[in-house]
Amino acid sequence: MSDSAHPSVARHPLETRIPAPVIALLLGTAMHLLPALPVDDALFFVRKVVMDLSFQLSALCVLAAVASLWRSRTTINPLQPERASALVTDGIYRYTRNPMYLSLLLLLFGYACELWNWPAFLAPLAYAAYITRFQIQPEERVLEAKFGEAYRAYKRRVRRWL
Repeated sequence: MSDSAHPSVARHPLETRIPAPVIALLLGTAMHLLPALPVDDALFFVRKVVMDLSFQLSALCVLAAVASLWRSRTTINPLQPERASALVTDGIYRYTRNPMYLSLLLLLFGYACELWNWPAFLAPLAYAAYITRFQIQPEERVLEAKFGEAYRAYKRRVRRWL
């Protein structure tokens, strides 16, 4: 949807411009560059379980999201939300409105667990803040304009992240 379709909404230049995987990759690279800290062996098992669970949930989220979008025959490209041809509310979309973004958040969290460096845990927070502001909120404006009350009802039923 062009800016002319919503003249009262000022668009920030970063809105829907940088793909979420690029943001996650940049943050993951920054996490990797942090100095290594000693890891407490007593926490190794807990850290490993949380890390593995995060990675597995991440894979599950993205696979379930792609399957739901494919079944609905709508776009998977979040950089052009105006191309959505269907409002997908089934499958994993019953639990989260943004399973693919959640997938990347879980990857970053799992990687922070692997690094076990407290500043690394800031990256998932930065990712969530950036994606919410520059990707999710613009998508929501487009979907609300396109699907109206059906989308507003969906927003009331299902949380943005979890």
